[in-house]
Amino acid sequence: MKFDLTALEQAMRNRTPGLMGSNRSYAVLVPLVARDEGYDVLYEVRARTLHRQPGEVCFPGGRMEPGETPEECALRETWEELGIPPQSVRLLGRLDFIAHRANFLMWPILGVVDGGALSPRLRPNPAEVEEFFLVPLSHLLEAAPLEYEYDLIPTPAENFPYELIGIPRDYKWQHGKENVPVYPWQGRAIWGLTGRITRNLIQLTHGLS
Repeated sequence: MKFDLTALEQAMRNRTPGLMGSNRSYAVLVPLVARDEGYDVLYEVRARTLHRQPGEVCFPGGRMEPGETPEECALRETWEELGIPPQSVRLLGRLDFIAHRANFLMWPILGVVDGGALSPRLRPNPAEVEEFFLVPLSHLLEAAPLEYEYDLIPTPAENFPYELIGIPRDYKWQHGKENVPVYPWQGRAIWGLTGRITRNLIQLTHGLS
């Protein structure tokens, strides 16, 4: 195969870098809702009938379709899951993205939802959403999350080619750690990626004061 530097240079010029080894990207809307007393953050509870993470708290969102931007995905999924039309959401911008160890990217999109789009007009899709609830942003700003950690320990397969690479079988692989923020709220737990995105929003908001 002949190497074509010109073609490679052109490809690099037009390329948008992504997460190495990933073929999946997701986007969620982080919805702020204006209320008389301030802003609330809207969360969903995933339907118990779903195969993945049933009953867990999340933001509306899902997998990005080919050619779709994170903003388009977040708005589409919010419409499909909660019945909030795109024209009822004013997008503010992107929070920090997450490069997950399971080889996917998560794009959180911050937006303000018109309060008139909520109850009684809000109609969650029962196939995906069990319920939704609101948490005052003021509460999240004042209540630090509970934080826990667990180790990420590499475990190579039995046929890993130690000899070919030239390293011993007791090679000291670098371990990692995962930090898990948990926000308790009225018998629920906002945690995992949703907790990390919530913490990112709170850190950004604190940084403005």
